[in-house]
Amino acid sequence: MLNLGQLETKVMDVLWDSPGEPLRVRDIMDRLGDVVARAYTTVITVLDSLHRKGWVVLHTEGRGYVYPPAKNREEAAADALLEVLESAADSDAVLPHFARTASDDEAGILRRGLRRRTNKPSS
Repeated sequence: MLNLGQLETKVMDVLWDSPGEPLRVRDIMDRLGDVVARAYTTVITVLDSLHRKGWVVLHTEGRGYVYPPAKNREEAAADALLEVLESAADSDAVLPHFARTASDDEAGILRRGLRRRTNKPSS
């Protein structure tokens, strides 16, 4: 994801792989595994950074904290795509180019998504 460091990305993957289950720092450390063994304070620092960036929410539970993701993985990916689109010098040319290069499966997914969007009742 855009604007995330390597360890931040790994922590977000742990949180996204535990849907509906806000995790404590120790839970996150356990799920990061031995390959990414980190100090407790390092994981807290990463979670604080993710909270400031709007990637995680901080909730008090008992005498400690739990950290659910602010968005699911798909919402975060869609936001990243929008950020890339908005950063293009000619964003009007980006979507048609993407549409021309999309696979048949991807084009079908886009069509279904657009149909759902146009079939939404007006507010």
